[in-house]
Amino acid sequence: MMFLLRAAFWICVTLMILPVAGPSADGPTASDKASIDALSALAAAGATVSDVKGFCERQPGACDVGSQALKLMGERVGAGAAMLQDYLGGEAPTGAAATPAAKLTTPARDTLTPADRKPAWRQPAGARAA
Repeated sequence: MMFLLRAAFWICVTLMILPVAGPSADGPTASDKASIDALSALAAAGATVSDVKGFCERQPGACDVGSQALKLMGERVGAGAAMLQDYLGGEAPTGAAATPAAKLTTPARDTLTPADRKPAWRQPAGARAA
């Protein structure tokens, strides 16, 4: 049930982000679209990149929060990957990604000794107890 709710939420978010098909009154006309060439598109992309580079200078608080969020997300992804690899039977990765998973270790499997695997002794069916 939770999966269906999450799927419905992400589908709604995706549909809100996608542009609506069809002509719009405030969009570029066909002649405007034809006048855009590769050089002007490249210049616009360069201006956008330079504007994004200056964002942290204009909004240092937003950059601090964003970097902390990315760091937390990276740690969670590393821990999830380590847990998945451990579950699938591989060795845990070494390095920074393995550090968060150290708290989430599971006990080793197949720890029985050959003496543990021997069946328990049973009295033969025809023998009498003394």
